[in-house]
Amino acid sequence: MTSRNHRRNLINNFMLTLSGVCAFLTVSTLFLILAYLVYNGGKSVNLDFFTKLPLAPGQEGGGMANAILGSAQVVLFATIVGLPIGFFAGVYLAEFGGKTLPFIIRYTADLLNGIPSIVIGIFAWTIVVVPMHHFSALAGGLALSLMLIPITARSTEQFLLEVPRAMREGALALGANKWRTIASVIVPAARKGIMTGMILGVARISGETAPLLFTRLNNQFWSTGLSEPTATLPVMIFLHAVAPYEDWHRQAWAAGLVLLGLVLLANIAARMVISRGASLPK
Repeated sequence: MTSRNHRRNLINNFMLTLSGVCAFLTVSTLFLILAYLVYNGGKSVNLDFFTKLPLAPGQEGGGMANAILGSAQVVLFATIVGLPIGFFAGVYLAEFGGKTLPFIIRYTADLLNGIPSIVIGIFAWTIVVVPMHHFSALAGGLALSLMLIPITARSTEQFLLEVPRAMREGALALGANKWRTIASVIVPAARKGIMTGMILGVARISGETAPLLFTRLNNQFWSTGLSEPTATLPVMIFLHAVAPYEDWHRQAWAAGLVLLGLVLLANIAARMVISRGASLPK
């Protein structure tokens, strides 16, 4: 019995040590990436980076103001299209589900979440770029919205299902119909969790590069509409990183730092939403 307890303690201590090492590696990896980006890109992050257009190779200075605006444009378009569709799909799955159709929708959403983003980019290129005969912000926004829809649908469903059944029954007992119950009781109870899922979904698509390479191409100047090729930060990072110019490399590091900072801010915002009462009433 003593030897058995000793082996059990050894195993527990080993698993505790292993878990601690893995946790340390996880945290240290993030800080290593941040430190590397700050070291290489911090020197190029200045006011010009946010206000000026890129310069020709060999010229010092310039910025990526057009890419920052273009990224905001395409993510905003994807958000306007993807979030409402994903939200109502999640409401249907959580509140009106039978067996066959909800299973098909869930399975499809999970498959879409697992499809490589480059495949979605090829699909958007086929149905938008080829018929229009040119690249455009519209095609890029559509590609990113296709990635956002399943993320939003599954997270919305998850948080709606966590609302206690008693709240549904109480609203129906008071005479509210199904849609009024959903709109005035269930969704408000889960709203902060739903908002968190939406924020993380938008953060997820904001750094995607492959779909934009097939749909928006690039633009060294300002874009004036959704039907034109437009610069974005992920694509500019790729193009500048593979170019044989040292100043472009510094710009790529700076763009990576800015993009990672935006994603971190989105995650912090999601955590703040959770900490301010996203828990559901019991």
